[in-house]
Amino acid sequence: MSLDNQVAIITGGGRGIGLACARALAADGASVVIATPENDERDAAVEEFTAADTPVLGLDTDVSDEQQIEQMASATLERFGRIDILVNNAGIIGPTLPLHEIEREDWEAVMAVNLTGVYLCAKAVVPRMLSQGSGRIINISSVAGKIGFALRSPYAVSKWGVIGLTMTLAKELGSTGILVNAVCPGPIDGPRMDAIIASRAELLGTTPEALREKMFSETALGRFIPPEHIADMVAFLASERAASITGQTLDVTAGHHL
Repeated sequence: MSLDNQVAIITGGGRGIGLACARALAADGASVVIATPENDERDAAVEEFTAADTPVLGLDTDVSDEQQIEQMASATLERFGRIDILVNNAGIIGPTLPLHEIEREDWEAVMAVNLTGVYLCAKAVVPRMLSQGSGRIINISSVAGKIGFALRSPYAVSKWGVIGLTMTLAKELGSTGILVNAVCPGPIDGPRMDAIIASRAELLGTTPEALREKMFSETALGRFIPPEHIADMVAFLASERAASITGQTLDVTAGHHL
């Protein structure tokens, strides 16, 4: 799935799903832009790709800040001359609480990154893609954007919004050569899921181990998902093999709730 001479921006690209996506796109030939405010993670990623002779640019980018997003797009163009792929991956997990106990500032913080950040990044890159007559926007939503998710309302609502934005933008851009899709991961193995399980288990009066086993049982495959499996779907959507796919939400969930 050759992505030679293409340039991919990955927000939140310094760890987890974002870093896995950057690695997969680079393996297929793309130059990568690691856009994240986490300095240590960004520096480590840039060092990794540089050592592998992958053209890479690291940018200090908070996706809730429109000025920083514009700087991200401008810096990418200055370095590489084009933007072919945007992976809107940056996100925060937000609180694990009943709705009536969630503070408005925490609600709005989740929306600012998980939903408004997707809008701002698309807003910044679409004019550049229009001038090229091509592009791929791949939004990382969640299975939580398709189900009711008790005690996780800000996160779930933000991911529902990402799906709506994906489908709407795909219709707007359908005739321009720009494809827009969303990937909906199920439970991803890693530190973020560990933190969610710990806080949820405490709230429910159970142990993290018992809750983890319950979550395993809710998937057909009886396990969580490696970030690399999400990255494989992203790489497919970025490739010419997905040239007739737009406005879709593709699940990578290990059969969650089948």
